[in-house]
Amino acid sequence: MEYSVEHISSAVETAIKSLSFPTTAPRLFEPVRYTLESGGKRLRPVLLLAVYAALSRKDIDDAMKQALGIEIFHNFTLLHDDVMDNADIRRGRPTVHRRWNQNAAILSGDAMLTYASMLMGCCPADKLAAVITCFNDTAMGVYEGQQLDMEFERRNDVTVGEYLEMIKLKTSVLLAGACSIGAIMADAPDDIRSKLYEYGLALGIAFQLQDDWLDTYGDPAIFGKEIGGDIVNRKKTWLLITALNESDGDLADILREDLSDHELVAQVRRVYDRLNLRERCSALAEEYSQKAIKALESVEMDADARNFFTELAKQASTRAH
Repeated sequence: MEYSVEHISSAVETAIKSLSFPTTAPRLFEPVRYTLESGGKRLRPVLLLAVYAALSRKDIDDAMKQALGIEIFHNFTLLHDDVMDNADIRRGRPTVHRRWNQNAAILSGDAMLTYASMLMGCCPADKLAAVITCFNDTAMGVYEGQQLDMEFERRNDVTVGEYLEMIKLKTSVLLAGACSIGAIMADAPDDIRSKLYEYGLALGIAFQLQDDWLDTYGDPAIFGKEIGGDIVNRKKTWLLITALNESDGDLADILREDLSDHELVAQVRRVYDRLNLRERCSALAEEYSQKAIKALESVEMDADARNFFTELAKQASTRAH
């Protein structure tokens, strides 16, 4: 088994291209194919397959349907998120509700959710109940995280603890669920599955904290989009929440002013810099990366597999895009 994101994601891409959808109402699945073809990191199926291979030492094809299920579910959440956010662009292309319409986005998203569930259920009978239970628990966590995220948009008293719980649900549980399903498919004992779930949770939080950091301090040429979008949209990130709580009203006053986007970003960054948030956010992301690595200490796997998961955790808090 070659442990690299590129190798496993390439296998996932090949499998996505070979997916067969029902033909009764082909237009229902045009947005589905469009969504899946738009790429992305494929991190969730990569994690599921890497865990499966590391614990079972079998061919990743044996867990590919579950990996495709987790990726289709992830893309379903993005499709519906775009409808809720009224977003125009996703991964450099028009969102589904812009290219087609809102009804098409909702219905095709529903089809993606069901198709993901169908793929999840394509497993040996002795693993079916555990896989489906884990998948359903994971999905419910994602929905709860999305609800909290929407509620935070209307609040200026969100705490850091609340934010970390929200990103754990909205982002991390899907990575943790992918790890857990990979472990179930590999017949891993419950204690090993639990450790890999912990790994996925910590990895996801590190990943999201670094995303917060990149949106304010990243290089736009590498990050792939303009810096400061979170600030302009008043998005509740770790940086914004911490600054609101520690700036004695300075940041709240700035956010109420009628400023150009450029000036708003500049003034908010000055507050962040005064509070040393650039370094503090990086340190917190690194802390969660280390938590992920520590969760694997008692998990038996070969050196190549351990190096893969360790490097993935390190990259979560150091990546530039």
